[in-house]
Amino acid sequence: MNVKEIKDLVKILDGTDITEFTYESEGSKIAIKKGASVPHIPHQAPLMQYPPVNMTALPASAPPAPQANQANEDINEGLGPNQVLIIAPMVGTFYRAPSPESEPYVQVGEIIEAGQVVCIIEAMKLMNEIESEWDGKIVQVLVENAQPVEYGQPLFVLEKI
Repeated sequence: MNVKEIKDLVKILDGTDITEFTYESEGSKIAIKKGASVPHIPHQAPLMQYPPVNMTALPASAPPAPQANQANEDINEGLGPNQVLIIAPMVGTFYRAPSPESEPYVQVGEIIEAGQVVCIIEAMKLMNEIESEWDGKIVQVLVENAQPVEYGQPLFVLEKI
């Protein structure tokens, strides 16, 4: 069956009440349906496939970087009795004061209380106040103002009272 014959057949069926017509000849088959809407299936671009992700459990907290670990050991060896380190709980930029014009939160020799803010660490444009866990006296400030700090890096030496 050629295209002209198919067009003629459609014209003939169009003028009748026949809703469905099927024709087979020499291995070819044509089916015509009237009145039924054929759903349009839009062409969809193939989706990009990502390689499978290997899911493994992460440790509850990341261990400090090897350099920070070595620095902690060196400082820990030099600590006196009742001395502890106040360490950075996150990566960021260390600030001793709330603003450049302000006095530092703490000074060497100052007596502080547990829960008192000792510095700020800026991380992702958020200012995070770092508090002391102990009552004590600030013995040493280990980081310069506005310097980057790593997770676990010692910030202050505190002598517990």
